Amino acid sequence: MLKGISPLLSPDLLHILAAMGHGDEIVLADANFPAATHAKRLVHLPGVDATQVLDAVLSLLPLDTFEPHAAFTMQVVGDASTVPPAVQDFTATLARHGERGPASLERFAFYERAARAFAVVATGETRLYGNIVLKKGVLGS
Repeated sequence: MLKGISPLLSPDLLHILAAMGHGDEIVLADANFPAATHAKRLVHLPGVDATQVLDAVLSLLPLDTFEPHAAFTMQVVGDASTVPPAVQDFTATLARHGERGPASLERFAFYERAARAFAVVATGETRLYGNIVLKKGVLGS
């Protein structure tokens, strides 16, 4: 345990967050996501919902401010205008951390982006569409 750092941020996840550079991306994936298929680096956080992990990650990770969006969620297949409960929670969590809301990507575009990500965190999130990609930014001087 470390002071001021969420216990959800395991040693492996802390190492990944620190090793990421500006523009690198990390996926927080739900329990249905094919994480092992898409991950270059994989961290398992079973039993923890993705919103809790997002909150913990955002306590340390600066998001990119040079691009229009630094967070991306997966669109509902067949109904891109629907905003699932998990995505509503992600949006609220991003706002609490002073971040912009996520853009949405078509399912296969999300998978392609996830396959290029620096790492994937496989959470225990059981809600459908509980996946989010985060693009790392830089710390201001």
